[in-house]
Parts: sequence; C-alpha cells; structure tokens
Amino acid sequence: MNSVRRIGYILLFLFCSSGFGTALHAQQHVDIEAYRDEADKIINSAMNGNEKFEYLSLFADTFGHRFSGSESLENSIDWIVKEMKKDGFDRVFTQDVKVPHWVRGEESATLVSPRRSDLPMLGLGGSVATPEEGIEAEVLVVSSFEELKEKAEQAKGKIVLYDVPFTSYGKTVQYRLNGAVEAAKVGAVASLIRSVGPFSMQTPHTGTSRYEEGVKKIPHAAITLEDAAMIHRMSKRGDTIRILLKMEAKTLPDATSRNIIAEIKGSEKPEEIVVFGGHIDSWDVGQGVMDDAGGCFAAWEALRIMKELGLQPKRTIRVVMWTNEENGLRGGNAYRDMIMENGTLDNHILAMESDGGVFEPKGFGFSGSDEAFAMIKEIGKLLEPIGSDTINRGGGGADIGPIMREGVPGMGLVVDGSRYFWYHHTAADTIDKLSAEEYNKCIATMAVMAYVAADAEKTLPR
Repeated sequence: MNSVRRIGYILLFLFCSSGFGTALHAQQHVDIEAYRDEADKIINSAMNGNEKFEYLSLFADTFGHRFSGSESLENSIDWIVKEMKKDGFDRVFTQDVKVPHWVRGEESATLVSPRRSDLPMLGLGGSVATPEEGIEAEVLVVSSFEELKEKAEQAKGKIVLYDVPFTSYGKTVQYRLNGAVEAAKVGAVASLIRSVGPFSMQTPHTGTSRYEEGVKKIPHAAITLEDAAMIHRMSKRGDTIRILLKMEAKTLPDATSRNIIAEIKGSEKPEEIVVFGGHIDSWDVGQGVMDDAGGCFAAWEALRIMKELGLQPKRTIRVVMWTNEENGLRGGNAYRDMIMENGTLDNHILAMESDGGVFEPKGFGFSGSDEAFAMIKEIGKLLEPIGSDTINRGGGGADIGPIMREGVPGMGLVVDGSRYFWYHHTAADTIDKLSAEEYNKCIATMAVMAYVAADAEKTLPR
C-alpha cells in the first residue's frame, strides 16, 4: 500500500471515528427529508384547534385527583380504556398492578402561640397519624439537617420545623423524604417542612415521605412557604411557638390498579417497540393535570394522530399510562417485569416519557449510545418549525427508569419548567394553569419523534 493511500485510509478512519463522522453515519440511516411531509402533517394536525385541550379539560373536571387506591383513579382508567377502544388502535389492554393505599383523612395544623391561626397544611404521603386529640408541642425551627444535629438536645419533645428555601428539587426534597426520620432520631414528636417549591400563594405541597426501620414513626406534614418563613421570624425574635397538629392518616392493605397500554402494530418489524407515555395517577389534591394527565393524554393524542393520518410505522408504537408513579413506582416496575417475563425487553428500542408538565416544549434529553444520540438529533431537526428541536445528553423519566436500567435507550420531554414547581403536588395543579397551544406543541413533538424513530430504516443501536 503506498503512502498516499495509507494516509487516505487513516484520515477516513479518523473521520468516521469522530462525532462528525458518527453524525453523518446516522444521517445516512435517518433521511429526515424523506419524513418532512409526514412530520409537517403531524404538526399541522396537532396544532389544529383546541379540541384536544378541551378533551383533557373534560377528563380533569370529571375525575379530579387520581391517587393510588382511590375510586377516582380506577374510574378514570375505566373511562380511558373505553375511549381508547373507540380509536381503533390495534391493541388496547391493561396490566393489573398492586399499589400502596395511603389515606389522608381529616387533618389540620393550628398555631396556638404566640397567636392563634389556622395554617394551611398537607400531610406527607405515608405519614402516620397523630393521636385522636392531636399533638400540641413547642416548635424548634431549623434550616438544615446539620443544624438539627447541633440542636439535638433542644429537639426532644418538640415539633421540628424545617424551614429550608427551595434551591433545586433534588436537594430540597430530601427534607420531605427524610425529615421525619431525622427528627425522630433526636426525640421530636412530629415534624413539619416548608413545602418543596419556589413559589406559593398559601398552597402547601404534598409528596412521598419515608420511615426507617428501627426509628420511631412520627407524623410528618408540610406547611406553606409563607407560614414557615413567618414562624422562623417569630423564632428568631425569641417567641415561644406552639402548634397543635391533628392527622388521621392511615395505610390500608395494597389495592389493585392498572397500567393502560395501547399500540399501533409495526408493518415490517412489529416485534420492535417504541414506547412512550406518562403516569395516570396523581396526588390526592388538585386535578393532577400538569403532573401527569397532560403527559399521558399528549402521548395518547400523538398515537391518535398517527392513526387518523393513516401512518403505520415499520415498528410497533406503544403508549403506556403507568399507574402509581407518585408513591411507589409500582406501575413502572410492573411493566419492566412483564416485558422481561414475555421476552420483549430487548425488543424495546426506545422509551420516552413526559412528566415535567405540558408547558412550552424545548426538545428532549436522551440517554443511550453515541450513534443513537446522533440519530435522535437528526430526527429532532424535523421539530424546528415549532421550536422543540433541542436534543441534549441525559434524560429519561421515573416510569421508564426501570427499563432504562436494563439497557433500553430513554428520553424525556423537556419543557419550559419555570412554573412547574409552583403547582407541583398542590391543590393548584389544575387545567387553568396550562395552555392549549403549548399542549398541542407537546403532542406534536412526541408524535414526530416517536413516529420517525419507529419508522427509520436503521434500528436505534444500544
């Protein structure tokens, strides 16, 4: 081999090994121009009118919250399955899932001194009850777990209040998850947290909490940002603060719920599956539209658009509405177990989730191989007309997490999240917080991505 030819091969190898070479390689397997007309048809169909948003509104107003173990959740699942069967999908079915059944009951928090005031509050998921007469005790305010340890001697027999301003969800939620355990370790009789969120209009936020084996279980609840800050100011002035906490919370035996599954069979490789969706359960306050009926319905509408346009991809496209994401993740785990048992795990080529609210979509975060990432970025270019074409590294979702950990490439819809934690897990998660246009864009974004990934000549490589 002469030196010129040798140099040429070396350059070719380096070129193909580079990110640019990978992107070009992917481009050869995702001819996005061949999908331009279909993508435009999907987008136009999704953006046409407000009927889809009205359908979501009907659902939200009819069923309200859909907490695991509740009648409202199961009634909503019955309704969805009935409606899905009218759409003519190739398959609509459910998967039974045993879910936790925690019931809030009546509850209240009353500031007794230095003045009397009823405090808006929400018990945290999984909390134990107070005695029937409640717990009245002096309050110790702390701003961190470290400060609690420093003041451990002062905490005995008191109600601990964690007044921790929101920085990020991942950091601040630790006080909701573990606050009762840490307070109990130093002898507190109950614990309260400043609700996990950056904004409030006297709206407490609920969510899951944990207990630890060998540590006494004490009642655990959330109060509002405003009241936590007020009580902290009182404490700094030297006031003696007393609160009366009453909670009837109880945990019942596990109940039966269901994952909802609908699909369009692939025309050439039906055994290969692109799955996407959200979680149909919600907390027991508000309507759970932002978190996460909107994500579920956006996926459903995306599949319906493909059906109405007569688009049948080469691979099967499956929508799943997972149950019990909020306080157990039983639906996501049960789905993983089902596809591992029936031997279809390896056939899942892509999983996609929407669980960050159906606000203005920006694109996706993707977790998978470099070549698959390059292919997804190419497909993303078809979303430029609606501005949701940004594809970044790193993404997924709670419900697809179990199958992602088994090797399935995953991605999460990325939206403008500036208002998400204003309403997250509150009574204010209601349909009026959403926009029909933004919701329609989320539908279009998910539909184009799912369809082209399912129809591309080359299967997304792991």
